[in-house]
Amino acid sequence: MELRKNQEITLKIDDLGNNGEGIGHVDGYALFVKDALPGETIRAKIMKCNKKYGFARMMDVLECSDSGRVEPKCPVARQCGGCTLQHLSYEKQLDYKEKKVRDCLVRIGGVSEEKVEWLPAIGMEMPWHYRNKAQFPVRMQKDESGTPRPVAGFYAGRTHSIIPVTDCAIQHPCMKEILETVLFWMQEQHVTAYDEASHRGLVRHIYIRRAYTTGQIMVCLVINGRRISGDLQRTLIEKLSGIPGMTGILLNINTDQTNVILGKKMQLIWGQEYIEDRIGEISYHISPQSFYQVNPVQTEKLYQTALEFASLTGEEVVWDLYCGIGTISLFLAQNAKKVYGVEIVPEAIKNARENARLNGIHNAEFFCGAAEEVVPRLAEELGGVRNLPGEEGNEAESETEKMSTLADVVVVDPPRKGCDGVLLDTIVKMAPEKIVYVSCDPATLARDVKLLGEKGYEVRKVRACDMFGQGGHTECVVEIQRKHI
Repeated sequence: MELRKNQEITLKIDDLGNNGEGIGHVDGYALFVKDALPGETIRAKIMKCNKKYGFARMMDVLECSDSGRVEPKCPVARQCGGCTLQHLSYEKQLDYKEKKVRDCLVRIGGVSEEKVEWLPAIGMEMPWHYRNKAQFPVRMQKDESGTPRPVAGFYAGRTHSIIPVTDCAIQHPCMKEILETVLFWMQEQHVTAYDEASHRGLVRHIYIRRAYTTGQIMVCLVINGRRISGDLQRTLIEKLSGIPGMTGILLNINTDQTNVILGKKMQLIWGQEYIEDRIGEISYHISPQSFYQVNPVQTEKLYQTALEFASLTGEEVVWDLYCGIGTISLFLAQNAKKVYGVEIVPEAIKNARENARLNGIHNAEFFCGAAEEVVPRLAEELGGVRNLPGEEGNEAESETEKMSTLADVVVVDPPRKGCDGVLLDTIVKMAPEKIVYVSCDPATLARDVKLLGEKGYEVRKVRACDMFGQGGHTECVVEIQRKHI
């Protein structure tokens, strides 16, 4: 059957894709349909056809068989490109995420399903209003009278058209007041929003972070300009500083014609440059550009799982090779002899060192640079790193021999693209007994696991942890052990 754009068809949905979209087949040709669920027969309109797959829009559900469909909590859930699974019951969301992790590791990673301990996914007690960070694009849109007004919200799926939203069902409720305050200030003071086509207008994004345990709030306006005039800045501060928990107000300068949200220059205009939060017993200073998990309640469960998989006794040397601001490093340092953290972002390493001092942790040390460059250099400097700096050690004969004494445990928590290939080779040369891989993308995790499997490592335990309720993404922790032949 030859398919064409705008054609309407009847389609049986048999699976969910990587982002939670339904997948159906017509004579072996795959169609991806947002908002459709396995077990449903739908009427769909084809929107785009590629050579091997296409995209369709769901028009009606014709038949439904135990799909788990529920009414979305958010009135714009279908239009918005943020939440892709609000129409699926939370229990079924967890089943989907467990299956996605397992399928990737077995099909892509070559993992033996029988030899691995598959632990149940860690779900959320309250999968709403959990996010502590949001970046809202701002644009000018005409209201019912035809008057242009600033709006903020989220992009519709696969577009840069904004769905106006101030009361998001997964963001912390404080963000509604902040958004409406900034938008009112813009309307009152005739401040323009950014226009991508003309590269004109001042306010590009409203960036908000809130600390879960302290309630401290940071607001950053991303602007297409070098500054905001004195009167405008003063009225903005007057309006925002009165919001309970407000700790810092900043400007981010981004005058580039780019889709990258944050520019390189930050300017503090009120309060302090960071907020403070805690995970378990560890406190962290978080600056605007630092990576910090968006779901603080689940983050503690995720890191506790990583700690359990590491099986630390207090005698181990641990390396955290995507350490960020030291979140996992400091968590592990409570149970390790020594922790070394490596991160390529200078601001993050600065935060990590501050966080170690803040918590009185003296057995964690942080280095700035690419791990595949930093680790060999330190192997040369330390000459057998299980003998910590300041202790006498034996001289190794080669770089590989030196590196093989570096670590008992290596922890990685890479971005969605996974680990760099050179980094994986570096880890293998370090020859740790155990690798704990914290992943936010099961597909790149599986790719890296396959490479490590070819180098003498095998997966022992896997546990998904839902950090993104109502969305298709999932985190998981994998325990990987060195094989002894």
